Amino acid sequence: MKKAILALADGTVLEGRALGFAGETSGEVVFNTAMTGYQEILTDPSYKGQMVLMTCPHIGNYGISPEDNESRRTWAEGFIVNEASRRPSNWRSELSLHEYLVHHRMVGIEGIDTRYLTRHLRTYGSQAGIIAHTDNVNGSPDALVAKANALPSISKQDLVGAVTCNSAYEWNEGTGAWPQRFNARGQIDPMPARRFHVAVYDFGVKQNILRRLVDEGCTVTVVPASTTAETIRTMNPDGVFLSNGPGDPEKASYAVPHIRDLLGWRPVMGICLGHQILGLALGLSAYKLKFGHHGANHPVMDLRSGRVEITSQNHNFAVRLPSAGQPECPSAPPVLSGVEGSRVERLETPWGQFQATHVSLNDQSLEGLVGTTVPALSVQYHPEASPGPHDSSYLFGQFRAMMEHAHA
Repeated sequence: MKKAILALADGTVLEGRALGFAGETSGEVVFNTAMTGYQEILTDPSYKGQMVLMTCPHIGNYGISPEDNESRRTWAEGFIVNEASRRPSNWRSELSLHEYLVHHRMVGIEGIDTRYLTRHLRTYGSQAGIIAHTDNVNGSPDALVAKANALPSISKQDLVGAVTCNSAYEWNEGTGAWPQRFNARGQIDPMPARRFHVAVYDFGVKQNILRRLVDEGCTVTVVPASTTAETIRTMNPDGVFLSNGPGDPEKASYAVPHIRDLLGWRPVMGICLGHQILGLALGLSAYKLKFGHHGANHPVMDLRSGRVEITSQNHNFAVRLPSAGQPECPSAPPVLSGVEGSRVERLETPWGQFQATHVSLNDQSLEGLVGTTVPALSVQYHPEASPGPHDSSYLFGQFRAMMEHAHA
């Protein structure tokens, strides 16, 4: 196999084997701790601008199925694994991982010490990097390091504008018979009759979010991220949904005044970047995490009940509560009160009263908000992902309940 090089902005250089499309690529290097779901990761628009390192040493063993795509194309800038399976074993598989990367012109690297690289990123933080297949290397490894240093920060780019849809469209496909709908008690709920119309702001929406809304009895209209509140009002939906997406929420601040204008008019739900956009609309701020949350096994506590959920996450930024203050290190997470069950943080804003509902047990960053005087809720994690546990799927039912209450 041809050789490949991964060069980081801090001067770290790792040599491995070429994977996928022959060439060179760049982006912020982040690690993901999921053992499966690599196709969903590659097609998740939230990874725009990033190269993904998989911590699981063996990736690709069940191949590729078109049914597992989360969007219309791949979005990750590059792929980094220890070993990529060239012979997948799965009746659903139509391509190997290598063939899939070649087809989508995605440059990757394998054969490096991914444990070392993960520990390095945990210690020094996510950073810019270059993957180059040696036949395509333009200069020495030192030149690649210099090129990585010259890359623009992910915090300085409007990545939402690169992934959002160009015009509004309808979505009607649900998840089908599997997975089942689970409520907060872990019981299976019957499929509801379709009734509500939801307008979904596309900040980089995953298709499984749209499927789960359909499962909840919704007709779905997806709209571009720049859609005005006036346009939404003319659509007269029963609810407004704020999707996931890539990058710094501050760079998508053009959506904030429109979301703020819609608060209290119709029920609002946000996921991931949508949670952050809602936070900005409430006057809160966002900050960049040292190495982000990317994986399928993140423990999150509901501050109201003490219940712990195992969640799927993918974000590099988080929302800061006013009481958390400014940490000594800008990338360090604030510690939320209530982690030990002492109290739940309450927020008084000009747009209604809210409270913190969920917190990460890994770093105590904010993971959820709910309105106590306005119908709105948001979570930093992905309840639609279901990588094994279905702990968070009840949240879609809560959004539906808000719309039902609004109609009562």
